Amino acid sequence: MLFAVICRDKPGALEIRKATREAHLAYIQQTGIVDMAGPLIEGGQMAGSLVILKTDSADQALAWTRDDPYAHAGLFQSVEVIEWKKVIG
Repeated sequence: MLFAVICRDKPGALEIRKATREAHLAYIQQTGIVDMAGPLIEGGQMAGSLVILKTDSADQALAWTRDDPYAHAGLFQSVEVIEWKKVIG
């Protein structure tokens, strides 16, 4: 199953994102369930994340989000996990 993880950064948290980025990217590589990912851009600056996870359940997707170094650093204002169906691409 595919799940879209939509994360919005806390206002003014760009430095947290930058300082934690390498750990976040290492976590993506280590876990091996990220199908695609990238930052959300607002006003030319990174302001959140969109991650597509391939897991067996929503619970596994939620667990992934809780263990993300970005989450541990307190970067996100909100995190939403929604089952997603790939149609194009």
